[in-house]
Amino acid sequence: MAKKIVIASGKGGVGKSSVSAGLSCALQRAGHSVLVVDCDIGLRSLDIMLGAGEDMLFNWGDVITGRCPAERALTPTAYGPMLLCAPKDFEHGYTDEAMRKLAAEYEERFDYMIFDSPAGVGIGFRLSAAAADTAIIVATPDEVCVRNGAIAADNLAALGIEQSRLIINRFDVKATVKRKLLNIDDVIDSTRLRLLGIVEQDSAVSFNLSRGKPLPPRSKSAKAFERIAGRLDGKRIPLKLD
Repeated sequence: MAKKIVIASGKGGVGKSSVSAGLSCALQRAGHSVLVVDCDIGLRSLDIMLGAGEDMLFNWGDVITGRCPAERALTPTAYGPMLLCAPKDFEHGYTDEAMRKLAAEYEERFDYMIFDSPAGVGIGFRLSAAAADTAIIVATPDEVCVRNGAIAADNLAALGIEQSRLIINRFDVKATVKRKLLNIDDVIDSTRLRLLGIVEQDSAVSFNLSRGKPLPPRSKSAKAFERIAGRLDGKRIPLKLD
């Protein structure tokens, strides 16, 4: 039975999809079978980040509406995880119950299902959370993103997801020391969430993932995602920066 995790932020631009891509690849490298569900209807990006190429014949909307069987909608990626692409347009058949039925089609096959939520707390956010059991909130260490992350966690709790954990993304040590950004304790206190991991500012993320290339194994971000994947597996890994 898959562990089903929604990755959300509330606000856009915090690197939520890059976290979904990096974490799913780290889980796959750890020996797990992983399915990533891109829930950003009309604005999908994980096909590029995961190197899926042009092989996308169907999306999860086609499964919900009966236009294709569940197996045919799975898109292989270059780095191991399987992908369910987002539809180009919203349809009225996309409901909370339909998303739960969609997840049920795959949950016996995979160890992890990662639902990449769109920005905001609207319909796409609700759909991405409908089939999930737990959540990861992604926030950059600035007051706006932290506040919106807390709002996203509150909305998820209202939808029945009571366990949300925090990833601080794009953490810049120098900027924090100069008090241009919030420190780690400030982010934790403001979001009221348990910290799962810290991903430092790393040019490899934007340079590689935007081109569909894997993160360099020795990069700060790749190591951070490896540690986060280990914690999700229940391993006791100290929270640290490289």
